[in-house]
Amino acid sequence: MARHIPRRRFGQHFLVDEAVIEAIVAAIAPQRGDRMVEIGPGLGALTQPLLARLDHLHAVEIDRDIAARLRRDFPAERLSLHEADALDFDFAALGPGLRVVGNLPYNISTPLLFHLAESAAAIRDIHGMLQKEVVERMIAAPGAPDYGRLSVMLQARFEIEYLLPVPASAFRPAPQVESAVVRMVPRPMQVRCDETLFAKIVRTAFMQRRKTLRNALRTYLAEPDFRALAIDAEARAQALAVDDFVRITNYVAARESA
Repeated sequence: MARHIPRRRFGQHFLVDEAVIEAIVAAIAPQRGDRMVEIGPGLGALTQPLLARLDHLHAVEIDRDIAARLRRDFPAERLSLHEADALDFDFAALGPGLRVVGNLPYNISTPLLFHLAESAAAIRDIHGMLQKEVVERMIAAPGAPDYGRLSVMLQARFEIEYLLPVPASAFRPAPQVESAVVRMVPRPMQVRCDETLFAKIVRTAFMQRRKTLRNALRTYLAEPDFRALAIDAEARAQALAVDDFVRITNYVAARESA
């Protein structure tokens, strides 16, 4: 079979380190009847050991050549292959209790994480490999340099656990960055209103990180509102915890509906 040439436009870096593969599968701990989908199965480094432990696996792959290879390598009754862009794929359509795994393409990792968050109600957990820098932003605490919009939006929907580092040498071709694996478990959203408002407030607060909250959120909050919320108007967005953004959103929603 012809050797596949990684395509830059798809951000393809194929996992080849057997020890790393074993560690990831052990962390996932797949059980026979699990409903699971793999994003970007590539040459099947995770697909094969997952199918050894599962009755059935879904996979989402955008590369037509790789999709054809996977169809040759795995029987259709074991692997349901969805030839699609993960950014457009309806993960919730696969059913409840979905377990998501994958080496997430680094060039679309942030929008893909937001897309998965939209299906959080149907997801049991996510085990993803991402650029280490992105993982550090995902798990950052308030006040940390890496804490920002991504941190707040994902921590509002998921419990996020750093699992293991993955060196560049574990891939072919080796990327110019280090990677890491995280586990994400959905948690109930605390916002009592349309989540769109929460997203807008978080985006606005972090749009210009050096601005004080008084200036950044002036569209939503005036001086009396900051006092009512017991939030320092002179602070900056990175000083607020996720629960603070939830409180602001609920406050603004309640005021607008009064």
